[in-house]
Amino acid sequence: MASLKELCIFSRNVTIFLSKSRTQVSVFFTLFFFTLTLLIFIIFFSSPSAVTTKILASRLHSHSFSSIHEFDFVPVSDTHTTSSTVPAPTNFPTKSWNFDVTIQEEDKSCDIFDGEWIQDNDLHPLYKPGSCPFIDNSFNCFKNGRRDTEYLRLKWKPHGCEIPRFDGLKMLKMLKGKRLVFVGDSLNRNMWESLVCALRNSLIDKNRVNEVSGHRQFRSQGFYSFKFKDFKCSIDFIKSPFLVQEWRFSDKAGARRETLRLDTIHGSLTKYHDADIIIFNTGHWWTHQKTQKVNNYFQEGNHVYNRLEVADAYTKALKTWANWVDTTINSTRTRVFFRGYSASHFKGGQWNSGGNCDGETKPIINETQLGPYPWMMRVLESVISEMKTPVVYLNITKMTDYRKEGHPSIFREAKSKRRPGMFQDCSHWCLPGVPDSWNQLLYATLLQSQQKFSHPK
Repeated sequence: MASLKELCIFSRNVTIFLSKSRTQVSVFFTLFFFTLTLLIFIIFFSSPSAVTTKILASRLHSHSFSSIHEFDFVPVSDTHTTSSTVPAPTNFPTKSWNFDVTIQEEDKSCDIFDGEWIQDNDLHPLYKPGSCPFIDNSFNCFKNGRRDTEYLRLKWKPHGCEIPRFDGLKMLKMLKGKRLVFVGDSLNRNMWESLVCALRNSLIDKNRVNEVSGHRQFRSQGFYSFKFKDFKCSIDFIKSPFLVQEWRFSDKAGARRETLRLDTIHGSLTKYHDADIIIFNTGHWWTHQKTQKVNNYFQEGNHVYNRLEVADAYTKALKTWANWVDTTINSTRTRVFFRGYSASHFKGGQWNSGGNCDGETKPIINETQLGPYPWMMRVLESVISEMKTPVVYLNITKMTDYRKEGHPSIFREAKSKRRPGMFQDCSHWCLPGVPDSWNQLLYATLLQSQQKFSHPK
């Protein structure tokens, strides 16, 4: 039998051992939890680019989302391409700050703007050709005699995921009591008419939608609005092709002159800053002859530039827009979108010099035949990356560049009005047509990542 002294020694050694073990275990678990916390912090908050941080802020900022799956916002490689009528300035960086909306589907994600057009003979347009009375005549290709229909059988398919089919009633319920406003040039008008017609087609009683703004005279007025009575929501369009203010004044000789105020936001925008959703665009008017002259046209304050390159003027204008959004828009109430550049497909000249796309019935299939990514979109992406307000970027540039057969061309006019050498429209799109797919992607974005439009109390 062990002596009392030996038992005491054994007891003391056991106590020392247990004490050391507890200390080691405590240190181990402390280090383990510290490492785990640090790893989670790095994964969640680290961002490969400033642009990703700004777009991710849109998701983190929004609250009470109505979603099937959550949207992520991630950077993608610079692969989007399109046609542009304005050459890129030589001093502008060639690398793009690209970012796109991606859809999270189970354990994978995909960029919904990176995909291809596939033939689907079972596909039906969101509204029948010739059925919507709200389509501008110049977009109403069916009414003007276009009878080929293959361009209506193409479906946009993102690589790696499916997007939900447009559901007009569900979208109207999401927009109940709200105001959605398109602001920009006639390409945004194209998209606006498409959405109004798609939503109208979902109604049993088509008379439950009416035009608030009165008779449509697109070339002489600047504001148009349709109200869906049963849902108390309106879908509006504000004409603002540059987003900044066109200006007219008399010079010292009394002659009337016209300039573009790069430092002044377009006047009508200040009336609709509190809309629930605003979708901006600008681009095509920066390729017109007026802006290409670059002499004595661009103005800041009282100074009219003798000469200012279009790229520099465009950048200044977008920064004016961005500053207005950051200082005027209440981002807890209003969701801001910006739709990217829509490709044109003129052959043999521009719109006013014999350019044409008549006879095109097939889209571009080979991606290598697409044009270079427009420098204007790189400017836009750079400006958005510096904004405080979250902006969702609808980058439809690549998907439109494939669709050289989707323009009105000679069907911008009824057959009785066509004349040899008439201007062809290879910029806008037939309706139904390509803009319906833009609205399907808008719907998918709202469905899966948009907040439940509940205003702060």
